[in-house]
Amino acid sequence: MSENLSADLIKDILKEKRADRRWKNIRFIAWFLLILGVIAAITWQMNPPPIHSSEGRYVNLIRLEGMISPGKDFSAETVIPLLRGALSDKSAVGVILDIDSGGGTPVQAAIIHDAILSLKKKYHKKVVVVGEDLLTSGAYYIAVAADKIYVNPNTLTGSIGVVMKSFGFVELMKKLGVERRVYVAGSDKDRLDPFLPQNPSDLEKINHVMQEVHENFTKAVIAGRGSKLQGDPKILFSGDFWSGQTALQLGLVDGLGNLLDVMEKEFQASRYQEYNGTPNLFRILMNQFTTAWENVVYLS
Repeated sequence: MSENLSADLIKDILKEKRADRRWKNIRFIAWFLLILGVIAAITWQMNPPPIHSSEGRYVNLIRLEGMISPGKDFSAETVIPLLRGALSDKSAVGVILDIDSGGGTPVQAAIIHDAILSLKKKYHKKVVVVGEDLLTSGAYYIAVAADKIYVNPNTLTGSIGVVMKSFGFVELMKKLGVERRVYVAGSDKDRLDPFLPQNPSDLEKINHVMQEVHENFTKAVIAGRGSKLQGDPKILFSGDFWSGQTALQLGLVDGLGNLLDVMEKEFQASRYQEYNGTPNLFRILMNQFTTAWENVVYLS
């Protein structure tokens, strides 16, 4: 009886050890596949495989949409790596930026604008912008760094100006019986406080700052468009916007057309490689490997 129990116990111990060994092997393989997948995804992200087709020539396409702002998809942090990858691709004949944006912060727009100029010079590649519904303000600031700009006849274009919006709550505070208490070190630290009446000093200050930003915007447009600009500068740089059809007459853009038209006209190409999809693929791969690993850990 005891011998049978001992034999059964030994069998159970051996069985448990084999199970432990099996799960260790599974964990090792899972880790190996995870690391391999991450390396492959990063490599693919940094150097997407070129398109090879019977049609031959292709361009790299980057879609830029929404508000230009830090932490957004349309920010210097996100866009510049895409620009660098697209322009450094030796197999591509050029780069198209498909933009649909009403603008955003002047700093982010200026950084992306300057990056386009620098990367064009470094990689000797043509960059063309195609405007969709909106190509205004900061988006147009970015566009003038390109070699050519195309829009739809109905694309809202231009708005070469600077705007700052706020509210005043002085009378509301009086009605509510609210007392404002602010403590500052520095006499001008509380400039433009919406709970205080406007004063000439604050207005002079903000106007001066906005004029400087507007001048930088204007200089960028003149540098990018040069003799192509038509019309009175007071009108062009008034902050107004126009349809794409009128923008063409004013020299703000080079032509009317869509993505396929521009590919054929500027690059003699009929295929494009879209760069914006790469980061999403990386996240999908990471999620898949993470889920697989979590299942292994849970089962063990």
